[in-house]
Amino acid sequence: MQLQLQSFSALVGAAASAVQGTARGLLDLTAGSTLRAMLEASASIGLWVQYLVAQVLQTTRAATSAGADLDTWVGDFALARLPAVAAQGSVTFARYASGPAITIPAGTLLRSADGALSFTTTADATMASGALSVSVAAVAVTPGAAGNVQAASITLIAAVLPGVDTVSNPAAFQGGIDAESDAALRARFGLFLDSRSRATSAAIAFAVAGVQQGLRHALQENMAADGSPLIGGFTVTVDDGSGSPSASLLAAVGTAIEAVRPIGTIYAVRAPALVPIAAALWVDVAPGANGGAARDAVAAAVTAYIDGLGLGEAVVWSRLFPAAYAASPDITRVSAATLNGGMVDVAIGPASVATIASVSVS
Repeated sequence: MQLQLQSFSALVGAAASAVQGTARGLLDLTAGSTLRAMLEASASIGLWVQYLVAQVLQTTRAATSAGADLDTWVGDFALARLPAVAAQGSVTFARYASGPAITIPAGTLLRSADGALSFTTTADATMASGALSVSVAAVAVTPGAAGNVQAASITLIAAVLPGVDTVSNPAAFQGGIDAESDAALRARFGLFLDSRSRATSAAIAFAVAGVQQGLRHALQENMAADGSPLIGGFTVTVDDGSGSPSASLLAAVGTAIEAVRPIGTIYAVRAPALVPIAAALWVDVAPGANGGAARDAVAAAVTAYIDGLGLGEAVVWSRLFPAAYAASPDITRVSAATLNGGMVDVAIGPASVATIASVSVS
């Protein structure tokens, strides 16, 4: 329904026309007159009522509701917004001189260089006697995309760790996702409605999507997990962007599928097959520039491109060139590039994901 909304001036003008049309004589409707003030007051109330009507109409449909209103709307169907996901990575604790063994307990609090973001270790770690460093997994304290920090961004130890001098993250933290957006929740709600009381691929897709944000999946019917034919069975390949989803995540997906799968069917949930990619580039560097740094930047850019590909996405050979040029202003020419020894795209199957085997920049 499209509301015919009126502005304040239009409401005052319509009221003035109605009053003047029924009066026997000319009325004083100039600015500041008593009658004009009454009409303007009535128009203000009309605007407020119009606003309330528009708000009611907006919140009565999922397509126009937003924020908390959308949450309560889909909540009537026992559906909830997916929460934010915390970024993960690893940090390296180091000391300047060798010494006795040091235990770094799980839950050790760390912060980014500016102190704005907090991170915590997820497992105990021991720096062996005589060793100068040890690496341990860590996770952002506050879930969300803000935790996806670049390498060397986590440099502050917010806990007492005698004998430990520095901390840093050698690689960027990844996997942080903000809470499900309104658009994504509406799309998943449509998938939810399509999957009710149906043992279909849409029901399987909804089950997978409801486990965690950022999941991609491939559904292959009449096929076992090892790729052999299996009539009446299906295999679901799941990737969370890492290429190696955890066993607990695969188990959670299996539990979700169990609730909607067709009776009498056999299914399997697996991680994607990894397709190793060896990339090689030959570049020219501007005279006087730091060639080593420029080539390292190109290698990092190519690695980021390939690591960013999702389930079933091919590695496009021609994309190596713009990635190399954008990596450093000191790159003057990319004379050649290969993927797995050839100058062609590398196709990735629907249940596979590309992974870096090596990146060589000469």
